[in-house]
Amino acid sequence: MILADIIDGKAFAASLRASIAAEVAGLSFQPGLAVVLVGDDPASKVYVANKARQTVEAGMRSFEHRLPAETTQADLLALVQRLNADAAVHGILVQLPLPRHLDADAIIAAISPAKDVDGLTVTNAGLLANGLPGLVPCTPLGCILLLRARLGGMAGLNAVVVGRSNLVGKPIAQMLLAQNCTVTIAHSKTRNLAAICRGADILIAAVGRPEMIRGDWIKPGATVIDVGINRVPAEMPGKTRLVGDVAFAEAAGVAGILTPVPGGVGPMTIACLLRNTLTAAKRIETRAGLAAGV
Repeated sequence: MILADIIDGKAFAASLRASIAAEVAGLSFQPGLAVVLVGDDPASKVYVANKARQTVEAGMRSFEHRLPAETTQADLLALVQRLNADAAVHGILVQLPLPRHLDADAIIAAISPAKDVDGLTVTNAGLLANGLPGLVPCTPLGCILLLRARLGGMAGLNAVVVGRSNLVGKPIAQMLLAQNCTVTIAHSKTRNLAAICRGADILIAAVGRPEMIRGDWIKPGATVIDVGINRVPAEMPGKTRLVGDVAFAEAAGVAGILTPVPGGVGPMTIACLLRNTLTAAKRIETRAGLAAGV
């Protein structure tokens, strides 16, 4: 029996994209987002196509660079440097994962922090850790926006983040600290994990294990944000279905607020990518104007 308030991430993301488009329409310039895809990973191709479509719908310019799987490290680095220098490009995203022969860390490090709309460079991670303005990873930003919309202030709440990745776990812990939460970072090897989760007013599941978080791990009335996207076998032979890191049916009878999978955090990621691109564009153009004495 579902008792929790289920967050409609798709509707929230649509509203966010509409507000971004309205702001873009009032600018004196057009923000530009460059997305680089190396290889033919099917999921990445679909994701990049969705990014391009939503970028254009928001009134921004979309620059797609689709490279063959055999692209060399030197050629990819050269492209990133060209995009860094291109005044029409305000945001750069290199779609991960990259083919195994490429060094993803080196590629990310080559992106100008001012255009790092994925928020993955060491510079932006450091700015986040120090509470300074930067660009933050899109999925954690989406989680925070959903939490703010439903909870308002979060000061003093106990937040548990299950997961320690650079993409989600670590940055969202920093962002929750900035909201004055008391934050615990846990992971798959944490002892007494279920008991730690039961102490959370806000539980963020980002561990990458299908339905790992059970209903009896959740504090009654807690807010549960499920970041996990896992493909598991469906009842029909040969078919699969998407599930999160939380056992949804169990959690829905205990949690106060819950995100579903799919349709929860997922739709927020591209919307927040557009938000980051808009943020980067305004900062870059402001600096350019100041440098020119405008």
